[in-house]
Amino acid sequence: MRNVHSCNSSNADRLSGPKPQNIHGLFCGLDGGRPKKLDPKEKEEQRNEFVMSLEVVKEDEEVYSWREVKLASIPELERETVERRRGRDIVIAVDHGPNSKHAFDWALIHFCRLADTIHLIHAVSSVNNEIVYDASQLLMQKLAIEAFEVAMVRTIARIVEGDPGKVICKEAERVKPAAVILGTRGRGFIQSVLQGSVSEYCMHNCKSAPVVIVPGKEAGDESLI
Repeated sequence: MRNVHSCNSSNADRLSGPKPQNIHGLFCGLDGGRPKKLDPKEKEEQRNEFVMSLEVVKEDEEVYSWREVKLASIPELERETVERRRGRDIVIAVDHGPNSKHAFDWALIHFCRLADTIHLIHAVSSVNNEIVYDASQLLMQKLAIEAFEVAMVRTIARIVEGDPGKVICKEAERVKPAAVILGTRGRGFIQSVLQGSVSEYCMHNCKSAPVVIVPGKEAGDESLI
C-alpha cells in the first residue's frame, strides 16, 4: 500500500520557503537544517532561555514598611482575663488633624463596645524617622488612654510607611476588622468622594471590612454607618 504521508526527496526539494524551527531545534541546535548535537551545558542554557521567554513579567511589589508604636501599659487592662478580650477588632485611621480626632471620638461613642480592640493606624513618610515616631507615639498614647477611659477598650498602635489609602487597606487586610473607621480631610464628605481622597480610595479598594467614613465636625454627629 502507498503511504500518503511520505514524500520522496525530489518532492521535498521542490518545497519553497524557510523550514520551520521545531522545539527539538531549540534544544538541540540547527546546523544547515540538521540537528546539531549539544553538550549538556549548552542544552540546559537553551532550555532556560526558552522557559524565560514564556514567563510573565510581574510588577515589582511595593516594600511594606511598618513599625509598632509602644504604648504605656494600663494596669486595669493587663489584669483582665482572656475571655474579657474576645471582642471585635476595629481599625481606626488617625493623623494630627481635627477631623481625624472627631472620627476617633465618634467611634468610641457610637461604635466600640466592651472587650473590643482598636487598631490605630497612622500613615507616615518614613518609619525610621525618630521625630515622626515620637510625635506619633505621643498622639497614639493620648488616644489609647482616652479609649480606655471612654469605652474600656484595648488599643494597639502602628505607624506604616506609604500612601494613606493604600496603608489603610493593607492594614485592614492584615487585621480583618469588623470595620475600618476614618474621617474626611476638611473638604466635606461629598466633595471628598467626588474629587478623590483617602476615604474615596478606601471605599473602592478596601475588600476586607466595611468602611465607615465620619463627616467632619461641622456636619454634626451624622455618619454613614
